[in-house]
This record gives sequence, C-alpha cells and structure tokens, in this order.
Amino acid sequence: MHSLPRLTRCFLALAVLLLCAGSVLAQPTGKAAKGRKRYAFAQRDEESQYVYNVSKNTDEEQDVDGSFTRVGYRTYTEMVAELGALKKLHDWADTTYQRRVGNVPPGGVLTIVIHRQGPKNADLGNLTLTVTDKEGKTVLNQTLAASTGRFFGRDLYQAKAIIPFPSLAPQDLDVSIRDAKLYQTFDYTLKLPAAQ
Repeated sequence: MHSLPRLTRCFLALAVLLLCAGSVLAQPTGKAAKGRKRYAFAQRDEESQYVYNVSKNTDEEQDVDGSFTRVGYRTYTEMVAELGALKKLHDWADTTYQRRVGNVPPGGVLTIVIHRQGPKNADLGNLTLTVTDKEGKTVLNQTLAASTGRFFGRDLYQAKAIIPFPSLAPQDLDVSIRDAKLYQTFDYTLKLPAAQ
C-alpha cells in the first residue's frame, strides 16, 4: 500500500519535470554550452612570445562563430626601446621623449584584440579580465570599459584594449577572459620575463 495518494504523487512528478525543464531552458545552447576546446599542451602565440594559448582560438573559428580573442603582452623594456627608435626617427626633443617614457607602465601592458560578428558583439564591456598567479591569488581583475568595434571585414568587427600591467617578479600567470555575450571563457598562460 502506498503512503501518498495517487494525485499527490502525480503532482510531485509533474513539479519535478517542470523544474528539470526550466533548468534545461536556462542553459546556454550551441557552442557556448560545449565550452571552448583546449589544447593538450599550451601553444605559444604567434604574435606575443610571452603568451601561450590554452583555449583553441584560431582564425578559422572567427569565420564560424566570430569568437576570435587574442591576448598580447609588451614589456617595459620593449616599449622604451621602441620610443628610443621613434625619437631618432622623428627627431623628438629630450623633454618629449622623457614625457613619453614616463607614461610607460613599469609592468608593461596587456593588449586584448577581439573580432566578433556584428557591431554590438564587439563591445569590450562584455569582457571580464582575470589574472591569477599559480597559488590562485588574483593579480588583476576588471571588467573592460565599454566601446564600439570598427568594421574589420565581412560581418566581423574588431575592438582593442591596452591595459597597464602591474610590475611583478618573473612568474607564470593564468589569464582568463570571460565574454558575457558569448558565454565563453578564453584561457591563456602569461610567462612574465625577468627585467631586462
């Protein structure tokens, strides 16, 4: 003999089905539900020698779903050397050169470039940047300032951010960029070099 009447059991079964259906509807669909594919071993970025891609992030993928995101890193030493070359090229006064060198962040800069389908999707305000060390301590955490992308080609739009980076000892850092619009996270490893 059952302890609950049949009507109560049916009502409970229906409630459980509705809860399950609601949670399924709230989940992202398509590629966002699967997440980004990851490399078995982090791959060195073609443009930045200090950045290693953990998530697969290729030009082919931007053609499929407009999800291209690239992180770069430039050291203080590289930026000052570039300013030295520009000083010679443009015949800058010493005060102009010193002012520009004074504006270079001591930890260098992170550059973030995205390509997205449609101008509204290329808003950097959709991105949250998190940088952590190997112990899990947060080094940098910020939502990027809202911006509009510029036309890049076909239906792709490009946006770029340059973020001053704190001065740190040489170490490996985990960089994660969360795109709230795509429901995707792009992961990288940043290998900070010794001061030169």
